[in-house]
Amino acid sequence: MSNTDSQFPLWEVFVQAKSGTPHKHAGSVHAADKEMALQNARDTYSRRSEGTNIWVVPSSMITASSPEDIGSFFEPSNDKPYRHPTFYVIPEGVKYL
Repeated sequence: MSNTDSQFPLWEVFVQAKSGTPHKHAGSVHAADKEMALQNARDTYSRRSEGTNIWVVPSSMITASSPEDIGSFFEPSNDKPYRHPTFYVIPEGVKYL
């Protein structure tokens, strides 16, 4: 018996709730191509008018950092002092800065 994957490729689905708002990850669907992915995403994630726009992206096209990178990858660059505005004098009378 062969152990081949018979499922369609995985697609990630992003739904925009209202025009002008950012797309948010809604979930994943399996589909043979982008048109089928959009149809499956619409059927799965916008059945109750949750969105106004849908993006689908092949999961294989997404590159992500790994959990092991949390320290070095996300640390601020200390060699770029302009990113740390600690040497500015805050004028008197400025609140909530």
